[in-house]
Amino acid sequence: MNYCSECGAPVALTIPTGDTRLRHVCTDCGTIHYRNPKLVVGTIPEWKDRILLCRRAIEPRHGKWTLPAGFMETQESTAEAAARETLEEACARVEIGEMFTLIDVPAISQVHIFYRARLLDTDFHPGEESLETTLFSETGIPWDDIAFHTVTLTLRHYFEDRRNGGWRFRAMTLPMAYSSNDAWPRG
Repeated sequence: MNYCSECGAPVALTIPTGDTRLRHVCTDCGTIHYRNPKLVVGTIPEWKDRILLCRRAIEPRHGKWTLPAGFMETQESTAEAAARETLEEACARVEIGEMFTLIDVPAISQVHIFYRARLLDTDFHPGEESLETTLFSETGIPWDDIAFHTVTLTLRHYFEDRRNGGWRFRAMTLPMAYSSNDAWPRG
């Protein structure tokens, strides 16, 4: 960041009074510009014993498979964002269930959240950001073609819990080795 979005004056990296981190601070009006992590939210859309996946029509990972997910917008809850992203990417209507995974990806300043969700019907098709939408059983998941490690982790935990007959929420932090492989496009 070079200029203040409030007044247009130059910004400087400094630690504001009462803070502990370097921030972009306007040299004229004093506005502190916080750069916070982005939330990526999505669903695990369930239909009977299968999961809906989308094959990406955009970078990064064009042509790879993922759960429907994307960046949360202002003035919406994480659950609302998850349902919206599912509708946008798969034209699928869902009933949002409980939060299933929350995965911190600190190297790229993102947090990925996935909710279990029940598909309301099978009237889905690819949205603008998807090449294809398909229901997969666990054995049919194209594991080697999953776009993001956070999606792989979420799916593996989902199928593990289903086999064990109970669901549990998981919060985790990705090690730095995986972080660069999980960047959603910066939004």
